[in-house]
Amino acid sequence: METALSILMEGLIDYAGLYPPASLGMDTATRNYAAYRKGHQAEWLGRFVLPVARLKEFSAARATLPAGTWKLAALIGTDPVLDLSQLAEFNRAGFLYAEPAARIDTLEMKADRPSDIARVLEAAPDDVIAYFEIPLADPGHCLAELARLGGRAKLRTGGVTPDRIPSSAEAAAFVAACAAARVPLKATAGLHHPFRSLRPLTYAPDSPKAMMHGFVNVFLAAAFATQGAPAAELEALLDETSPQAFRFTSDGVQWRNRRIDAESLRRARGDFAIAFGSCSFEEPRQDLREAGWL
Repeated sequence: METALSILMEGLIDYAGLYPPASLGMDTATRNYAAYRKGHQAEWLGRFVLPVARLKEFSAARATLPAGTWKLAALIGTDPVLDLSQLAEFNRAGFLYAEPAARIDTLEMKADRPSDIARVLEAAPDDVIAYFEIPLADPGHCLAELARLGGRAKLRTGGVTPDRIPSSAEAAAFVAACAAARVPLKATAGLHHPFRSLRPLTYAPDSPKAMMHGFVNVFLAAAFATQGAPAAELEALLDETSPQAFRFTSDGVQWRNRRIDAESLRRARGDFAIAFGSCSFEEPRQDLREAGWL
């Protein structure tokens, strides 16, 4: 695998096996994550994603698995005050051990208004990074508050029905706005596949199909956004369906007439385009193998 692809993929996939369309049980999801941590492309694996409401269930399942500290991304529900209290207690309990079984280092929640962001960031532990799923169509005020308070943005790129998938224009405008505001982002939902393509939205035999965004498209668009690429160019990149349009080498990535060198890509991944949540760790790797990239 070329160096630039390694940089793009390192720590990119937060495992969300508990969520649709996989909707796995806690025991299965935690066993999967433990296996992925020791398997091929383990360096691509990010955090284990779960709702705060299932922390006790997680602890019971995690206790049966091999030692080692897991990093968790915890989703806050409809009662942020209660969930933040439970989050803090979970982390405090882990500090009683030399090597805690797991630690929450990021939280995620929806926020429709800047006041929602401020309320949570004021109450959240200082050592936990917070991502907020903010309105896609008009993110300006929320992005300004995230920039002011040090929060991060979350872009929903899909779902189990076609109406949950934002257009390439909408996603490009959001990524460009985040880059302009210097607000790091992660993505969630609908990024099982590396390239934009027509895919079933669930694993059911009668699943609806739709054009799904590709994680290579999305994260290269984010990287190019840090170099000032305009939204129209990002939109064209998000619409790209050909794997042959991308060329990864040891010193950078080429898409059409746009190029980013390996070090700039590394900075973009580390500082801006952080990760995406996926209920599958298998599908992204299988698709890259089928494309001949692995």
